[in-house]
Amino acid sequence: MKIAVVEDEVAIADFLDRGLRAEGYEVLVAVDGSAGERAALDPDVDLVVLDRMLPGVSGDEVLERVRASRPGLPVIMLTARAEVADRVEGLDRGAIDYLTKPFAFDELLARIRARLRDSGNGSETTLTAGRLRLNLLTREASRGEVAVRLPEREAAFLAHLMRNAGQVCPRAEILGTVWGYDHDPGTNVVPVYAGYLRRKLALPGEPLPLETVRGVGYRLRADE
Repeated sequence: MKIAVVEDEVAIADFLDRGLRAEGYEVLVAVDGSAGERAALDPDVDLVVLDRMLPGVSGDEVLERVRASRPGLPVIMLTARAEVADRVEGLDRGAIDYLTKPFAFDELLARIRARLRDSGNGSETTLTAGRLRLNLLTREASRGEVAVRLPEREAAFLAHLMRNAGQVCPRAEILGTVWGYDHDPGTNVVPVYAGYLRRKLALPGEPLPLETVRGVGYRLRADE
C-alpha cells in the first residue's frame, strides 16, 4: 500500500518516511501544499498523512481539493493546533482522523491501520516470531502456555521487535517508533520496558529471547 506524507518539517517528514517504509508501506513525501496535492491525487495512493500548516497551498486547501477529486481517500491530518475547535474544523473539512503534535509514531501507525481497514484495504492483525504471537488488535501476546494482554506501549515495543526479529533494533529507532520522534534520547524507558516484556513472557526457566546489544539496542531471537 502507498501512503502520501505531506509535511514541511523535514525532520518529521524523514522520520515518517523511514518509519512507514520499515512497516512495509510505499511512501511519497511532499514538503509543500502544491506537491502534496499532486501526491495525494496519485491514483495509487491509499491514504494521506497531511500537515495542516503548509507553505503555499495550505493543508486545508489540499484537503478540500482531495475531497473534490477523491472523496473516498482517507486523510489523517497532523497539526500543532490542539484546540477542540481546530480538530472539529479539520474533521468537518473531510479529514477522517486528526492527530496533534507531538505524537508517537505507533499511535499514528495504529490509526493508519484502522483507516485502511475501514476503507477496505485490509491490514495485518497478528504477528508471529518463533513461538511468540501478538494480536495487534487486542494486544494479547502469547508464548507457549503464557498469554497476557499488554499495555499499549509494551505491545508497540514488542511489535517492533517482532517485525524485525533476528535483527538489532537501535535504541534511537525504538524510541522514535514507539514513543515519538521528539522523545528524550537520554531516557531509560527502553531498558525498563524490555524488562517488562522479559518478565511477562518468560516461560519456566526460560526468559523471553530478547537480547541486549550493548551500546546499540535490542534483538529478538526468532529461532526458539
